[in-house]
Amino acid sequence: MTSILVVEDDPGIRMALSRGLRDRGYVVTTAESGLAALEVAAKAEPDVVLLDLGLPDLEGLQVLAMLRGLGDTPVIVITAQDDDATIVRALDAGADDYVVKPFGLDQLAARMRAVLRRGTASTPDATVVVGELELDPRARSVRLAGEPVDLSRKEFDLLLALASHAGQVMSKRQLLSDVWQQAFGGGERTVDVHLSWLRRKLGESAAEPRYLHTVRGVGVRLVDPRTDGGT
Repeated sequence: MTSILVVEDDPGIRMALSRGLRDRGYVVTTAESGLAALEVAAKAEPDVVLLDLGLPDLEGLQVLAMLRGLGDTPVIVITAQDDDATIVRALDAGADDYVVKPFGLDQLAARMRAVLRRGTASTPDATVVVGELELDPRARSVRLAGEPVDLSRKEFDLLLALASHAGQVMSKRQLLSDVWQQAFGGGERTVDVHLSWLRRKLGESAAEPRYLHTVRGVGVRLVDPRTDGGT
């Protein structure tokens, strides 16, 4: 059975969420604070963590960063804030997904299934090389012109998906499916945010692309700038 850790300080929401998830067949453990969540996560090793950002003892993103230090357990952030800044900070800190309150349990269950599928996806063995970009899927490392590039987990997954289809245009919907295993409304903003981060770390911009070229109205393609100008 899939085990879920619910981290929520509001007792009413915590009880309702726990009851609804148990009714759907999940094994649920709860925590009402950040420190309690870290202790439970270390001992129980849940399959998925549902993390509220508004906790009484620690800032939610601090807890997220600490959870990332414990391992690769998927973390879905639960927040009442739907502004870009909050969502970007959560994704940048390592969240696998986010759900804005209020939400339906069916939607939440679908998102949990999606993040769990990502963990079972096979990883290619061979190093992927595009121009001066080298991606090692096993080590999850990237080098550009021989220099290491520090990417988050999701940034690496996105770059690997594009590099594995080098020269081909991939739509945002396709990237959502391949990288995030979802196609929820509003998800394309997540792709845009991660593409922006990738461009910055690769030393380029949307206005002056080298590797990541946007095809307006279609999607994005990763090219070898030495042989393909992106046209």
